[in-house]
Amino acid sequence: MLQTYSEKNKDLIVCVNGEFAHRDSAGISPFDSSVQNGDAVWEGLRLYNGRVFKLRQHLDRMRRSAEILQYEGYPDDERLISDLRETLRRNDMVDEVHVRMTVTRGVKYTSGLDPRINQTGCSHIILAEHKPLVFNTDGITLCKAQHRRPPASVLNQKVHSCNQLTSILAKLEANAAGTDDALLLDLDGNVAETSSTHIFAVIDGVITTSQTTACPEGITRQTILDLASRHGVPNAVRDISFEELPNASEIFVSGTMGELVPVIALDQHRYAERIWCDRFTHWLRTEIEASDEEPLIELRTT
Repeated sequence: MLQTYSEKNKDLIVCVNGEFAHRDSAGISPFDSSVQNGDAVWEGLRLYNGRVFKLRQHLDRMRRSAEILQYEGYPDDERLISDLRETLRRNDMVDEVHVRMTVTRGVKYTSGLDPRINQTGCSHIILAEHKPLVFNTDGITLCKAQHRRPPASVLNQKVHSCNQLTSILAKLEANAAGTDDALLLDLDGNVAETSSTHIFAVIDGVITTSQTTACPEGITRQTILDLASRHGVPNAVRDISFEELPNASEIFVSGTMGELVPVIALDQHRYAERIWCDRFTHWLRTEIEASDEEPLIELRTT
């Protein structure tokens, strides 16, 4: 699954610390922690008809990540929302937009790891792109990655970190295997997630997803679990061994960038059903349309 370049994004305006610049001239200091150490947290947001779905939940998760990492001088939500609104306005964006919002530990006065050399507060970056849902709705293929997701004792999975090396290594495996993505397991051989999405398997009629001990908590993932409970659909969060997956009647993945999409193959095993993926997609779209999120941008009138 290779994303393609869109001419609509040729002249994007990007926000860095409240200042706005063309994508080709926007910059951040080489002393920033994101450059030096990959020390930053982020959220992916999706804009639907002028509203970001679950905006407050995304901001809460990013703030919690920063608190775990003991960031100082973190921007308040209203500052981030104000800069997000202005970024969307300057880019004339209303719908089919994906936003990557990043907060870093900030600029260091010299190179190094020690957070005490960060004394000017956090930096923040808001990058909004014209980007329809990225998945092929016909379905995606997965391979089993050899790299494993680390446990919480190695890296706290509640931190939604910009340091995504494990995912990049898994994606390289998928590219070499000719699949759209790779499925990562934890150190015990249980399902974690793909390189960029959470995974659901329909096992004995139960919508089943993995624990989040070896992968971040997902906002779309939680929405699916909430929808299942609301509609009386049996669901479970538990350890899923890789050996269970060939017996699943259906597998699908979830994420903000692409919503839901069925898995049609995992290694050599193929899946034909997508009944629950389509049903949850319908429920999710209904949830999005009924959302009472605060409008960030006024809709165009004709």
